[in-house]
Amino acid sequence: MATIMIVEDEQAISLLLKYNLEKAGYETISIAHGNRVVAAVEKYLPSLILLDWMLPEMSGLELCKIIRNNPDLKNIPIIMLTAKSQEEDKVVGLSAGADDYVTKPFSIPELLARIKTNLRRVSTTSQLVKKEYTFQDIRLDTIEKKVFRGDNYIRLGPTEFRILKLLIANPRHVFSREDLLKEVWGNSVYVEMRTIDVHIRRLRKALNEFGPDYIRTIRATGYSIDDHEADDNCNPE
Repeated sequence: MATIMIVEDEQAISLLLKYNLEKAGYETISIAHGNRVVAAVEKYLPSLILLDWMLPEMSGLELCKIIRNNPDLKNIPIIMLTAKSQEEDKVVGLSAGADDYVTKPFSIPELLARIKTNLRRVSTTSQLVKKEYTFQDIRLDTIEKKVFRGDNYIRLGPTEFRILKLLIANPRHVFSREDLLKEVWGNSVYVEMRTIDVHIRRLRKALNEFGPDYIRTIRATGYSIDDHEADDNCNPE
């Protein structure tokens, strides 16, 4: 059952959406304040977000950009709801990362059809995404966001999980710190280079509790995952 997050500060519209979505078989979560949205999305990971443009504290446009810049959330479909009907407003909304754009007052049947279309698109795309990666005795499940080493569950933070996924999907490929910044954090987030080293140390410590060290630090270059013996240029930190 898909879960739709309704981000709308007008109570009448929010209740109308909730009633019709639940009648159509969806679960719903309602949020009225912009500054609570990101935390709620991270907690509930909804199947789709109906996002009002005009919200208290933070606009839907700003929220859309934040969600799209978060690697863990960027693939959640967003339908922007707004009273702005000018073509240039639609272009701005779509450019911010919205998947679809519906103007108020809207038709419930049309909105339900758009929701169904966007959910179907995501479902088709997710079928093409690899669900599991393995390297030696390390197994990474991309659906449940879990990592195992043998029969042992490895607790990782979201950043360490993304780093491991990148490394394990590209075994023996050396990623520079600049590569990791771009692939794990994205271009729009400022992160100091040494922050990467901190996360690598956390990842290595968690993995090495149950087996040998496969994370390689290649001096003056970057990091890789490799089951070969370390040479003079590869030193664990």
